[in-house]
Amino acid sequence: MDWQCTGLRWPEDSGGPALGWRKGRRTRVSALAYGTEFGFRAAGERRCSGARGHACPVAAAVPASSTGGRCAECGRLDRAHSVAADTIPDDPRTYRVYLAWFGPGMVKVGITAEERGAARLREQGAVVFSWLGRGPLMAARRTEEVLRAALGVPDRIAYARKRAVRADLPEPAERAAELAELYGRAAVLEDGGGPAGLERLPFAAVDHAGIFRLAAVSGPGPVRTVTGLTDGGTVAGRLVAAAGPDLHLDTGGRGLVVDTRLMTGWALTAAGPDAGVAVPTAPVGGGAAQDGLF
Repeated sequence: MDWQCTGLRWPEDSGGPALGWRKGRRTRVSALAYGTEFGFRAAGERRCSGARGHACPVAAAVPASSTGGRCAECGRLDRAHSVAADTIPDDPRTYRVYLAWFGPGMVKVGITAEERGAARLREQGAVVFSWLGRGPLMAARRTEEVLRAALGVPDRIAYARKRAVRADLPEPAERAAELAELYGRAAVLEDGGGPAGLERLPFAAVDHAGIFRLAAVSGPGPVRTVTGLTDGGTVAGRLVAAAGPDLHLDTGGRGLVVDTRLMTGWALTAAGPDAGVAVPTAPVGGGAAQDGLF
């Protein structure tokens, strides 16, 4: 049995990106370093990545273009234990409500377990975020719903929209100011009789642009994104940045984004820098996936 990729991780202790792997019940992570060569070759067929830390019992095949990377049964099992799906309302842990900024006009509200710290925000690719409050799960969930309805902010933003704006972000002060304005509106709602049971946390903008190395993303020329892997397909380049599940590579002067959710379930072997890119790609922000190779 080969080591199976389980996608990108943002460990709270290191702050930097790492790839997760599973082989049977064994797991490991491999830290990634910006500025180094990064390359892999996919082998065989993509298999279900399992659910809740357990391997898929039938190792079901899944489509190359699936960002979920799970078969239908494992997908149902994962959702059955999901806080986001409101399936565990009696969770005793403390939760935090946050406001996250991904680009101009792209702000969302969400919740995460306090023990996870800011890892959830890095997993989503939040460029800037601030905590809003902390408390029991249901109080945090009610606050999230009130803010969504009253302020018109979503609880989800598509990754394609996030990556499309990363190369042209405003200055740190401007993005923090947009988040601060939303925080002020949210605070007024709470003071006016919002959901009870939540402890207010002061505004403090945390900017991830440095951790993500987003300054290296900006530059001339088109950027493409991998739309799926293939048996024997290769991806090779220099790792310049990472945000959320995305790895940003320089492939000979051309930008390429690898959504690591598409790597989950594949057995991957190392590939040298001369391996090139031999998988389907499409322009970032270019709409439907294309079948052509990079």
